Amino acid sequence: MKNIVLLGCTGSIGTQTLEVVEKLKDKFRIIALAAGKNIKLLKEQIIKFKPKYVSVADFDDMKLLEKEFSKIKFFCGEDGLYEFANIPETDIFVVATNGIVSVKATIKAIENKKTIALANKETLVMAGDIVMKKAKENNVSIIPIDSEHSAILQCLNKQDNPYAKNLWITASGGPFLNNTREEMAKFSAKEALKHPRWMMGKKITIDCATLVNKGLEVIEAHHLYNFNYDNIKVVIHPQSIVHSFVEFCDGSFLAQMGVPSMHIPIQYALSYPERFEGIKTNSFNIYNKKLEFFEPDFEKFPLLKLTIDCGKKGGLMPAILNAANEVAVYKFLNNEINFLDIEKIIFSEVKNAKNILNPTLDEIFDIDKKIRKELL
Repeated sequence: MKNIVLLGCTGSIGTQTLEVVEKLKDKFRIIALAAGKNIKLLKEQIIKFKPKYVSVADFDDMKLLEKEFSKIKFFCGEDGLYEFANIPETDIFVVATNGIVSVKATIKAIENKKTIALANKETLVMAGDIVMKKAKENNVSIIPIDSEHSAILQCLNKQDNPYAKNLWITASGGPFLNNTREEMAKFSAKEALKHPRWMMGKKITIDCATLVNKGLEVIEAHHLYNFNYDNIKVVIHPQSIVHSFVEFCDGSFLAQMGVPSMHIPIQYALSYPERFEGIKTNSFNIYNKKLEFFEPDFEKFPLLKLTIDCGKKGGLMPAILNAANEVAVYKFLNNEINFLDIEKIIFSEVKNAKNILNPTLDEIFDIDKKIRKELL
């Protein structure tokens, strides 16, 4: 029985993680839940999973919950997440939050030698060099929850396979794959949120529409698997059946395939390196299945190239791009800008930015705060 701390329990990945745990309750136990402001759902989760520790975003919510659940130890805010990293009985520290709120807590959990199951992109995009150095120093495994990175891990069989030559990360192409840029400029947030394959949170769904998400995954893969950027490729695969390939030095390719379901990579992250029969996902019919693969169109989706370029430059550039993208996406979701304005905002911030190589964590957080303040 492994004890799980779950950050982001009311979000898309968090709720699916709990579904996996419920199915495998003889193998996993939830000991801590951290949520934002969805208190109604959190209460339901508390009743079902009976955690020992709970953290919420707001102090007032914490005080109300303390009255209702007197046997639970409560925390709030970023300090609460940080305290979760110090829970001694933790076996797996699942990071399913959005944004930078959990970065410091994740680093602390690594220092406490806890296995990290990582779904949060900002941790590696903003502070990948720092995080991976800490993981190596503490002999800690960082197991990805992203379907693409899980696929790569499964194909490599181990994170430092010496025979791997190139990583091929698949992308569905998002909802606007077959639209012109003129058409894209007119689409509303409601239309951009209609992803053809995956059910995800709003922010990541818009990132899939711009293909920023795929660029961020390239940065993550660089850190997770210590691959040069020139050896990490993006391929458009509309069916989302192949989740990634690994190309080996002898010319062979290995692919991980499956239906578009996050339950599979979540469960693999928890069970790694074992496999369990857990949630029954619908298997795809391999007979007469059409699988297509295309080169990405960098002119139509220029943010894909920009994101990868920022990863190559390193230093503060990934954090600058990430902050600008997050603000721009939320402006679009709030109907303040049109879809292609997301590009304009991000390109402008990146163009005017001054880079610092090998930044400290404080410098990364400072530039993130600065960018957000400028754009909000």
